Amino acid sequence: MISQTKGETVTIVLDGEDVEVPAGSNLVDAAALHSKEIPHYCYHPQLSVAGNCRMCLIEMGTPMRDRQTGEPVLDEDGVPKIGWVPKPVIGCATTVSQGMHVKTISDKVTDCREGIMEFLLVNHPLDCPICDQAGECRLQEFATDYGRGYSRYVERKNVKPKRTRLGPRVTLDDERCILCSRCIRFCQEVADDDVLGFVDRGSYSTLTCFPGKELQNNYSLNTVDLCPVGALTSTDFRFKMRVWFLKESPSICTESSAGSNILVSSREGEIHRITPRRNDEVNDSWMTDSGRALYKQVRSDDRLLTPRGNGTDKILDHAITTATNILKDKEIAVVGSCHGTLEELYLLNRLSKITNSKKYLRGYFGEDDGILLSADRTPNLRGALLSGFTNSYPKDNLKSLNNDLKRGGLDAVFVYRDDILNSEVDEELLKGIPLVFMGTQKNSTSDLAEVLIPSLTSFEKKGTFINRSFFAQGFEQAVPGPAGLLPDLLILSKIIEGLDEESKIDPDLSLIWKNLGSPPKSPLKGITFNDVLESPVKVDGSKWESLPFVEKKAMHYLPV
Repeated sequence: MISQTKGETVTIVLDGEDVEVPAGSNLVDAAALHSKEIPHYCYHPQLSVAGNCRMCLIEMGTPMRDRQTGEPVLDEDGVPKIGWVPKPVIGCATTVSQGMHVKTISDKVTDCREGIMEFLLVNHPLDCPICDQAGECRLQEFATDYGRGYSRYVERKNVKPKRTRLGPRVTLDDERCILCSRCIRFCQEVADDDVLGFVDRGSYSTLTCFPGKELQNNYSLNTVDLCPVGALTSTDFRFKMRVWFLKESPSICTESSAGSNILVSSREGEIHRITPRRNDEVNDSWMTDSGRALYKQVRSDDRLLTPRGNGTDKILDHAITTATNILKDKEIAVVGSCHGTLEELYLLNRLSKITNSKKYLRGYFGEDDGILLSADRTPNLRGALLSGFTNSYPKDNLKSLNNDLKRGGLDAVFVYRDDILNSEVDEELLKGIPLVFMGTQKNSTSDLAEVLIPSLTSFEKKGTFINRSFFAQGFEQAVPGPAGLLPDLLILSKIIEGLDEESKIDPDLSLIWKNLGSPPKSPLKGITFNDVLESPVKVDGSKWESLPFVEKKAMHYLPV
């Protein structure tokens, strides 16, 4: 990758037009800034330059200079004379420089692209009708845009391995591979798992794993995203759905506090796959394999779909009313969750204020892999801090709740999206104490709860998470929630209004954000939301205003 100096620009002549581009940028990226496409396969802005597909050939020239004096060489009209490189140059290995002349459209460039496309298609199978990549295949697109439209090759095509298992999640069709080496470089440079390589030569070159190894790291499916053709496919998604039927919704991965930006692909209310969404501030173009499987919780066997209140009552409104009556005028404990959105945690904090209750929060931690699986295994721990729900970083247990239950004085417990029985809380201490559970999946706490209120997953609602770098990132609803269920914000608003008639809350995100100045000071150097938000944040459905800095780390909404 070639770095560029922020703010500095140079002027180049792109197809006869003077344009300004970032200094030190790659020519492919620089041309794209001015709506000029330089077709490419092996080049990727976040990988090293290989220069082996040759699809990005262009004509290039630079101002000539006298070798002795270093002065520009001028033509008869006093204009700097351009020294054109006699042969085509690959754009992906070219860094822009002041005065550079580039032709992306010319007879020579056209002939080069047609020739390269013909070579790439010589042994490529006619698999388009059954290929998973159809509809988002760069080979299809460039063959249409830059190919001849016919082939002069009449010999039999080479036969290569098909349906090869590279690892537990990736299947290879080697006949489709165009040898761009993106997958090889990703494993070497990003995943730090050098396991892929080419064997044999010429038309017989084949992608394979090194002897005794498999492509099984937690980032293996990124090679499928990188593959510009249909060679590498997701074993889970393979032959499941045509991509042009899918609706893509921007969202945030909830696996950890890294906050990877993702696209949730669904059809008719069912999610079929999750892929990364490029955001150079957060996750580049990558995400974990384990994060891609989180959508399966939406239709998993342990999904909570039926409310419970007043014994066998299965009506949601009745369960909400019963929960309100249990929590009213009692000494209660409110257990929050770092999986709740910033807006939900704000309302949960309001609920605890109204009831004058004790608040508890558990953190979930693991080993940081140094890439996109952070040690904090929750998406919104920092949101819990900034919303005022907690004043300290949580521990990985709820021993404090267990100790308070031992001492007595708690008349009821409200648990939001957590399993307190799996957090070092003794079940015997909960006997005789009404327990209200609100969450998405069954667990030992939901089984014990007197009142059960099913809620929605992050794929079925919209909201905000604050990641490990203090970026506040919004996400959108991808699919409808199960019939009969309500958004978490609406449920919490109903409970709050039932506990205090004067606390009329409209569960609209923009109105909640306007009230975020009221929570008590957070532990972040005494900063309150009033300090963090210099003016009320407005929501127009797609873009939020920028937020100022928090502890020297930019906290702003990254557009979806």
